[in-house]
Amino acid sequence: MDRLAARIRFKAKLLQPAKPDKDASWTFLVLPKTASDGLPRRGRTTVEGTINGHPFQATLEPDGRLSHWLRVSRELGEACGAHAGDMVTLEIAPVGQEPEPKVPDDLHEALAAFPEAKAVWDETTSIARLDWIHWIESAKQPQTRKRRVANACDMLASGKRRVCCFDPSGFYSKSLSAPQEAG
Repeated sequence: MDRLAARIRFKAKLLQPAKPDKDASWTFLVLPKTASDGLPRRGRTTVEGTINGHPFQATLEPDGRLSHWLRVSRELGEACGAHAGDMVTLEIAPVGQEPEPKVPDDLHEALAAFPEAKAVWDETTSIARLDWIHWIESAKQPQTRKRRVANACDMLASGKRRVCCFDPSGFYSKSLSAPQEAG
């Protein structure tokens, strides 16, 4: 596919999150549904492109409404000359190949202790590994996350290469969403 033909262009407003994490210096934007429709998947998707002409690469998160949202770090916001409340111009395209996801420490330790699961993990695609990680990280409670790590190892050890019963878009389960905008 021609990389230039695959580019998606749109404008979006930078928003301040109502409940920022410990690093309150970031903003976010929600992709228009028409822009998200041009992406290859409804789950986490890595893109490269520009914001106000400044290049970046990032992983878009599903917003639970069949679209995506993008966390804009303070550094990226400063580099593109934009702040919360500003309209920004984006041009994005999916990366040619999803980068290898960072394995959370708890999952890494569990896989190291379960060679059968680790062998299947190593044979899966990076998109499948991304979905496994996303399923684990979408747990709201620590005990749920711990259970999902254990279940992931069991499922992988039994030969399952894809996490079952997980909607990576959050649309059907409503487990994922964009941050709420500060009012």
